[in-house]
Parts: sequence; structure tokens; C-alpha cells
Amino acid sequence: MKGYMGKVLRVNLSDGTIKKESIDEEVAKKYLGGKGYSTYLIYQRLKALEKEGIFAADIDPFGEYNDLLFTTGPATGVAGFPEPGRYHVMTIRSPLTGSIGSANSGGRFGPYMKFSGFDMIIIEGKSCDPVYLEIVDGEAEIKDASDLWGKNTFDTTRILTDRTGRCSVACIGPAGENLVRFACIINDEHRAAGRTGVGAVMGSKKLKAIVCAGSEKPEVADEERFKEESKKANDKIKQNPLTGEGLPKFGTAILVNVINNAGSLPFKNWQTGFNPEADKISGETLADKYLIRNHSCWGCTITCGRVSKVESGPYQVLYSEGPEYESIWALGNATGVIDLEPIIKANHFCDELGIDTISMGATIACAMELKERGAIPEEFLQGVDLEFGNSAALVEAVWRTAYNTGFGKYLALGSKRLAEIFGHPELSMSVKGLEMPAYDPRGIKGIGLNYATANRGGCHVTGYTVAPEIAGIPEKIDPLTEEGKAAWVKAFQDFTSVVNSTVNCLFTTFAIGAEDFAPMLSAVTGWEMSADDLMTMGERIYNLERVIINKFGFDAKDDTLPPRLLREPLSDGAAKGQVVNLEKMRAEYYQLRGWENGVPTKEKLRELGIEL
Repeated sequence: MKGYMGKVLRVNLSDGTIKKESIDEEVAKKYLGGKGYSTYLIYQRLKALEKEGIFAADIDPFGEYNDLLFTTGPATGVAGFPEPGRYHVMTIRSPLTGSIGSANSGGRFGPYMKFSGFDMIIIEGKSCDPVYLEIVDGEAEIKDASDLWGKNTFDTTRILTDRTGRCSVACIGPAGENLVRFACIINDEHRAAGRTGVGAVMGSKKLKAIVCAGSEKPEVADEERFKEESKKANDKIKQNPLTGEGLPKFGTAILVNVINNAGSLPFKNWQTGFNPEADKISGETLADKYLIRNHSCWGCTITCGRVSKVESGPYQVLYSEGPEYESIWALGNATGVIDLEPIIKANHFCDELGIDTISMGATIACAMELKERGAIPEEFLQGVDLEFGNSAALVEAVWRTAYNTGFGKYLALGSKRLAEIFGHPELSMSVKGLEMPAYDPRGIKGIGLNYATANRGGCHVTGYTVAPEIAGIPEKIDPLTEEGKAAWVKAFQDFTSVVNSTVNCLFTTFAIGAEDFAPMLSAVTGWEMSADDLMTMGERIYNLERVIINKFGFDAKDDTLPPRLLREPLSDGAAKGQVVNLEKMRAEYYQLRGWENGVPTKEKLRELGIEL
């Protein structure tokens, strides 16, 4: 198999066994790798468990049956493939949402995992004591991590790098150890597999880290064709104004002013979509005052990463990475903190402690509105003044959450459970329990339909219709109309499933599409694929993932949005007066998908070659 190492590492932490298995080529032809192959394996695992009398809805996210999968794809680690430095993490069930767990990260870990000899690592069972997994040149060993338990992600990474040499480390911090429901996995110190609480699943298994090192490289089937096709694709990326200029110059935070000007930058827990002071926390301001240099993932030419510092004062950080757009929004605009210095500090703590910045900021914002409404008794806060705009409270809340101390034990549950506990479930700005990111769908209607129908919950990167609705990529469409959005959402969700199975960076899709991916993947793998073949593959992956979440009880009742977005018109900004009229878009979407009540029909599954 070209583009693959051809091997899966299966590790059972309950009995300490390690097995090497082969990639199934026929499965790879249908699901590629990354998210797709993981989804297939999770479905097969659920079917096997059902035969033992263990059903999906009974699986405890912190229990021994909640497998954790680290996966790469045929693009990962292939030099020359556009932005090939990512990997995908999935778990059968998210501790935050109860739906499927899914996260994605850049840096070096994905390529280094392949160089260590494996396309996938499947973690089963639970260890009684802290351990880490070391994989070097095709050999794996479970090692004692008792001296690492309790350490932050920076210390853990540096200690294991000193032990192993040239390597990449993916690990959890105190948040994962303490089962914070939105804990993430941090690799290479500042890159996060951030969403759905995969770090908490890793913590429940007492798995502190995975270390990968090696010198094996994936082979390409047709070198000359690949050079030709990848050059065409990379040239398009360099010539594109966003991937060739905007992202390298200002990083993802270039979107702060863009989305604010569209009236869709959620402010103070989504009470409005416009902040007149947003430029104070923009990518332009970050670059002007706090940027040290750009930083890139393995093999990346876009270099959107930020290396930043706060030179002095109470939020001093002499070296950090980020914050990216979503982190600036969640820790800043959502909480009313309009000052980059505490945002940089809070983001740094999230990396150090292993916390998803989106869910963290959104949960703090939810708590701030609960306090504003008098729903949280003062004694619960234990002296933390959770007022909108309170910078010190923002930073304090992050570390309290990681250690489950004081009011942090409530924040650690996520906004959905927090809002329910204090009597206002409508104030959790989440879908299926996953906090939505930095785009208010009242002003960008397609992203609202995507949030509602995204399998893992309130997720923008499942189907980033912000590209056509705001950036005009691949064409400009009206963000304020519901017309035609169902077709756009379906297409973006299907293609994104392909990219996350390839596995490479979604930012490439600002410049290249399925017609560019198909010849590159054909050259890498030796399997001839067309753009239509890839889109069918993406549709297959998305539908199988939906079958899985149906097993957990999710259907049309969960494909919705918070009441605020459906009923409360925006009060100011370019989208003033807008709400989301979801029902019409969703009905059209279900028809295009071949779903009934949020469930794929048997006819649709047969059409896609999915065997139940």
C-alpha cells in the first residue's frame, strides 16, 4: 500500500497486550484513513460489543469499552502534499456530549506517528496505574508514567523528549487527569486535538502520553505524477489571497474584524454579534504588539501559527504560541474581555493544562451570564468575580477548571451541564452539548444549519460554509438567506470528511478542492480516484458517523440550535434583526441527505455501500 505504512498498533491497557495488525486495503479504498477509517472501526467495534450484550447507549465515556483511536491518512507525512502535518483522534463516546468523540491536530505528531511505523493506534481498556506508550521504529512498549502524573503538558513533553531523543509527544495535562469533560490532547506543547473531551478519555485510561519516533517514510506510487499534481495545488495555495497572504501575515485571527464587520462575532455569551472594540483583540493588533514570529506545522507553507509574548505585567508570558481566532473569541469576545494580554495568558494556561479553549471560554461566558442574571449564589463562586470583562476572573477560572477546585468543578462539566444545574439550560450556547465556535448563525445562516446537523455537535469545521458566505470561496453567496444553504452544507460536510480522512489541513480548501485532491491522492496511493469518487467517499463517511450517533439516541430532536439563535433577533451590527429560520433549511437538508427524522434511510445506506 502506497501512502500508508500498512500497519495498525492495537494496545490493550487492561491486560498490557500490544498487537500489530495490517491495514485492510479494501476498507481504505472506501474510507481512506483518519476520520473515515476510524469511523468504520468504531462501527465494527459497536457491532461486536452488541453481540456481547453491550449496547452503544450503555457505554461509559470513562469506561473500559470507550476505545481511543489516533489515526493518520495517505497524505500525512508525505512531503509535498499540501499541509500534511495533521492527525485525527476519535473515541467511541465523548464525555462532554455523549455523541461520538472527534478531534484533529497539527504540529509534528501525525507525521512522526507514521515515521514510527504505524498509520493508526487503537487504545483499548484502562490501566490501573499511570502509563505512557513509546513507539520507536515499529516497536512499542507501555512504560510507567507515575513520575509524570500531575505534570503539565510542557514538562511532560520535555521530559519524554529528553528520554527518547528526536520524537513527537502527544499528552494530557492536569485537566485530562482530572477528567475535565472538555480536556484536550496536546502535542508538541502547543498543538491541540481540542474538541469533545478526548483528553478526558485518555485520562480515564491513565494514559499520560504517546511518544513517537522513527525513520520510516510512506512511499508514493507515482512520483512524477505526484510532483506535477502537488506543484499545481501548492501554487494555487501560494497564489490565493487568504492562504498565500492573509493567513501567513495575520494568522487565523485575521477573522476577528472580518466576522465582527459581518455582525456575527458572538459577544458576551452570544447576547449580540457585534463588538465596537473588537479591533483591540484582532489579528492585526496581535501582530503589531505581541507577535514574535510565525510558526508552521510539519510540511506547511501557510505558516498561520503565531509565536507570541507579553513582555511584562500581571499577564506576562515570555514565549507562547497562539492565540488563534477561536481562542481569542472564546476567551475574549465571548467573555467580554477585550484585552489581548489576559487572553494570551489564558490561552497559554489552556495549552499548559490541556484544555479546549473553545469550550473553556464558552463555559466561562455562560457562567458570567448566569451570574449576571443572579442564578449563581455568591458562595458557589468562592470569591471569583465572574463578571463580563473581568480579565483576572478569566485567568483564574482556567486553572480552577483544570484542577476541579472551587467553582472550577462546575465549569469542568461544560456549559450544558453548568446551565442545567443553575436553572437556565437555554444559556448554554451549544449543540448536542458541544459549545459552538466564533460565528453567529443569525448573520451566517449556512453555518447555523451546519452546527445543527454536525454529528459531533456545535462544530464549524465539520462544514465551514463561512468560506462562501463571508470570504466568497469558492464563490460569494448571501450569508443572510436560507435559500440554497442545505446543498452547500452537505457538500462542505462531505468534502471535509475527505480532508479529515486524508489527513491534511482544512485551510488548503480555501484554495483547492476535490478536483485537486483526486489526482494527488491517485498518484500517492496508486488507486485512480475522481473528484466524484472522493465526494461519494465523504458522503459515506458522514452517513456512517450519523448511524453511530443514532445508536446513542441522537436524531432530529438534537439537530437544532439554542433558543436564543432561533428567537432573539440580533440587536446591532450588519446582521441586525436577524434570527435563524432553521426548519426550512433542515427539511431540505434531510431530503438531500436521504434522511428521515435525522436518520439515514436504508436505501441511502445501500446506495453508499454501508452494511448494517
